[in-house]
Amino acid sequence: MNTFKKGVRMDIKVWMYVIYLAVSVSLTIWVARALSRNGQVFLEEVFAEERLARAVNSLLVVGFYLLNFGYVTVAMKHPDPVRSTSQAMEELSLKIGFVLLVLGALHFFNVFALGRYRRNRLRQLATHPPIAPIGRLPMPSAPHGSQLVGAYPAGPQPVGPQPAGAYPVGPQPAGPQPSAGPPINPPTR
Repeated sequence: MNTFKKGVRMDIKVWMYVIYLAVSVSLTIWVARALSRNGQVFLEEVFAEERLARAVNSLLVVGFYLLNFGYVTVAMKHPDPVRSTSQAMEELSLKIGFVLLVLGALHFFNVFALGRYRRNRLRQLATHPPIAPIGRLPMPSAPHGSQLVGAYPAGPQPVGPQPAGAYPVGPQPAGPQPSAGPPINPPTR
């Protein structure tokens, strides 16, 4: 009777291994195919050449399979005896959960590395780095008698000769303007 119980325990553990391998291999193949199919467009953008993108995509898929199947086989071993079906389910869920975490971590690492490579490549292709503006260019003066749109402040325009600098040519910033000299006080009586 003791050997019968030992054989049942081994059967539960063997079934746990079979289910673990089936689920892990199926998940790995499904994720690899999805990443290969949908990642092709991203790789073409990163490498700017379709042939190179396909080659890198194939290499990434092979590396993905090797890493994941290697992890699945290493993590399959369970040294402790499995005494019940519920314990087998707990171990199975733990092992499959780790496989899913490894798949997700590898995916995010690949996306991060390829995105960084793309940013560096675009930075090298840029002809000029962006430069902050130093100042404003002066507006050309208009011929006498013509009026530039937005050249003068809103409101009625004075008629007749004006002192120099009263209405400068070009758009003016909104808000209070600094005066050119000391404030003029109105005459007191």
